[in-house]
Amino acid sequence: MTQDGNIPPVWFRLPPGFHDIGPGDASSLEAFAEALGSTAAQRDLSQLMDGLEDLKGHDVVHTALGFHPEEPVGVSTSLFSLTIRRVEQPNPRLAVARTALAIARSSLWTSAVRRFIDLPSTLPCCLVAGTISVPEIEHHLFQARITTVHPDALHLLVLDLTSASSQHAGAYTDILEAVAHTLQFTDPDPSVPTAAGTSRILEVLR
Repeated sequence: MTQDGNIPPVWFRLPPGFHDIGPGDASSLEAFAEALGSTAAQRDLSQLMDGLEDLKGHDVVHTALGFHPEEPVGVSTSLFSLTIRRVEQPNPRLAVARTALAIARSSLWTSAVRRFIDLPSTLPCCLVAGTISVPEIEHHLFQARITTVHPDALHLLVLDLTSASSQHAGAYTDILEAVAHTLQFTDPDPSVPTAAGTSRILEVLR
């Protein structure tokens, strides 16, 4: 759930392996990175932490880091964020289409796929996913971005999932789409149990 009093509440569910995080938690993340014992994982996590700092002041209301074990050894890391901003466009479908088009046209993308998503809420929704090239970062990153609107038609929602593990692009795209399908705008029934599951990235959606 989002907790900023200046925006409408939004509920969603992240799959196993994701942990809520804020910019103030960077020091504990650095210690965790060292404990991973993997140079590649430390590098990837460091890049994601840099991205976390860059999200300040951009209407981001929730962030989480994903840690998923890889075979034979290692950890795949990812950064999830939810942005909610007010929009002046009275047509929600046009607002989503324009935002998705602006995302896809960004000079950061080296390749991208775009498609519409049918949500249970029937709200307009668009996915852009692919490879991005970030200045001052040597390795390309994978990113999936989903744009939709709040039922009040006054707020735009952008869900992001970014990872240096581009080999899992398909799985990360599926994960973000699954998260979008959990979006709710009224308090869900607290008596409904949260599904338990494994945190391995290729098993998260099973």
